[in-house]
Amino acid sequence: MDNPREGLALSLTLPGEPRSAGIARNAITSALHAHRLDPYVLPIAHGVTELIAMTARLSPREDVYLSLRHRDDVLRLVVWDQHAQHADPDAVTLCHARRRKVLWLLNAVVDDWGGEWGICDARPPHRGTKSWVVLPR
Repeated sequence: MDNPREGLALSLTLPGEPRSAGIARNAITSALHAHRLDPYVLPIAHGVTELIAMTARLSPREDVYLSLRHRDDVLRLVVWDQHAQHADPDAVTLCHARRRKVLWLLNAVVDDWGGEWGICDARPPHRGTKSWVVLPR
């Protein structure tokens, strides 16, 4: 690999348990170090910890899918949980608002980096909810 920063692609499936946050954090930290993306370690480790801990609470014992990609000097973290989608649009809005409120510190970290994050319903083949963080170099 000519440029170790290019080509970082990491995907994990974890159980919806609180300890999965530490497992994901350790895996992501190792991958970032291996790809010489050390400046991203603190914000992404924080982000993955918050997102996995939240999903473990909302969908206990259900699989959580995590993806980390670095391309074009942008790091993308995506977490899909299996929290059941709500049929009522008001319930969807309330659920997303509660997630955003819980993730206030993630919001501050991402904002400080000039990045963005969000929450939306997952699209097939995934089910549940997708949370994502995008950080520029």
